[in-house]
Amino acid sequence: MIQPSKIPIWKQSLVDRLRRCASSGELESVYASMIKKGADQDCFLMNQLISAARHAAFAVTAFDCMESPNAFVYNAIIRCLAHRGMPVMALECYRSMLRDGVRPTSYTLSSLVKACGATRGLGLGESVHGHAWRNGFDSHVFVQTALIDLYANFGKMRESRKVFDEMPERDAFAWTAMVTAHARSSDMSAAGALFEEMPERNVAAWNAMIDGYARLGNVELAESLFGRMTVRDIISWTTMITCYSQNRRFGEALTTFREMTAHGITPDEVSIAAVISACAHLGTLDAGKEIHHYAMQHRFCIDVYIGSALVNMYAKCGSLDSSLVVFYKLREKNLFCWNSVIEGLAMHGYAEDALQMFKLMGREKIEPNGVTFVSVLSACTHAGLIDEGRQWFRSMTDDYNITPGVEHYGCMVDLLSRAGLLEDALELIQNMKVEPNSVIWGALLGGCKLHRNLEIARVAANALKVLEPENSGYHALLVNMHAEVSRWGEVAKIRASMKEQRVEKECPGASSIEMEGEIHQFAASDKNHPDSSEIYLLLDELDGQLKLAGHREEIQHSFLI
Repeated sequence: MIQPSKIPIWKQSLVDRLRRCASSGELESVYASMIKKGADQDCFLMNQLISAARHAAFAVTAFDCMESPNAFVYNAIIRCLAHRGMPVMALECYRSMLRDGVRPTSYTLSSLVKACGATRGLGLGESVHGHAWRNGFDSHVFVQTALIDLYANFGKMRESRKVFDEMPERDAFAWTAMVTAHARSSDMSAAGALFEEMPERNVAAWNAMIDGYARLGNVELAESLFGRMTVRDIISWTTMITCYSQNRRFGEALTTFREMTAHGITPDEVSIAAVISACAHLGTLDAGKEIHHYAMQHRFCIDVYIGSALVNMYAKCGSLDSSLVVFYKLREKNLFCWNSVIEGLAMHGYAEDALQMFKLMGREKIEPNGVTFVSVLSACTHAGLIDEGRQWFRSMTDDYNITPGVEHYGCMVDLLSRAGLLEDALELIQNMKVEPNSVIWGALLGGCKLHRNLEIARVAANALKVLEPENSGYHALLVNMHAEVSRWGEVAKIRASMKEQRVEKECPGASSIEMEGEIHQFAASDKNHPDSSEIYLLLDELDGQLKLAGHREEIQHSFLI
């Protein structure tokens, strides 16, 4: 009986060392040992070495020293380059492989398809598809699954589905790739039908469906699918948290995060950043601090994503000092971090500091975007810096080639209207390159109320009647303005017009407070709160004490509507 040949001890030792490598330094040490042993031409060992390489440059250097690499070594280097952001070099390696007469395998083609997607070259992908067909790999599941992704990423859903439909065999990855492709293209009907056909639904397919419904704003169906899942991973929970946040259901996002940690699931950076943003919108400082503490306690890297979310959260929750501490402690600051701190300073009334921060951002060679200028112009508005506001508004186009959007015009109209420059504000609106919305006309109307300019107020009100005919807010402003100058005939006309058009006072706005980790929401005349009886008793008591102290209720003209 012939005994199988054993691997030499020195070679087995190198294999074991390669498998244990935990750093680039260790890998380089193993490679040095291979060179000493003359094993740097051994295809088996070189395949292991290149597959273990963390940096493409090292893998390429080692590969270039080989005289006759086989298909496995070529596969390793092509995969390494494709997965480490060097797709063009991966394709060049494939050309070298063909020139050297080395026959590709299905693994070669699947890595090449990924490289084609990264180059954004559909033509290259189609060429690789042709190579797969000519080499007999068109029916291999790895190659076809990669092609499904490739065509879908280029928006070629018909071609993507054709590849899937023509597959002789489909594994779970292929089914999931096709479901994901339909979901990302917002075709939830096709995604859902395919999802129901799946022989075995894996977690990734469930996540793709939830994400698809979340993108379309269909929170109810996303919730329904999430509730039906028997097994959930971190992506499932994060997708649901993001779904709630994107659809402005921030309370549910916070609750879901707490449920996730209660189930023993350790959050990742994406879920941490998403729930911190939810806390910012809710104004729940204690909850935000709790998440920050959790991140620190579990040694999360406070990177630009979590960092910018924290800067924004602390600023919006009223703790500007904490916001600045987080900002200055960040080792790396991207545009989102700078935008967050500038916005925070602006909203707290530190206009000069916000503008200085913007200039510092320029010195750090960070290019601003439209969001940055919204914060800069808002800072000018809060501080009444008219000349500076005009300067930065012009600078957007002249120096940064940023076309002003409706938000930027809104800031400028608000700035000019507050300053009493109502004619300038109206002229700016009339010369806008985008269609003015109700917020812009509302800002002008507010300025007219402040400076008692009925003539321009009528212009703004007429525009608002077209944009928001059922909005009672601007009617109330007009009523008050006419009442202040005792034009009761005009007041009666507006009230009659409102009655004729069935314009009713809108639902009152709501406010919320956080107590002992629980969010309490209140609205005018609201009796839904479980403690509403005690709250109204206390309000009545406070009202009585104020009257005894000599305070009189301030009567405003709004009672007229």
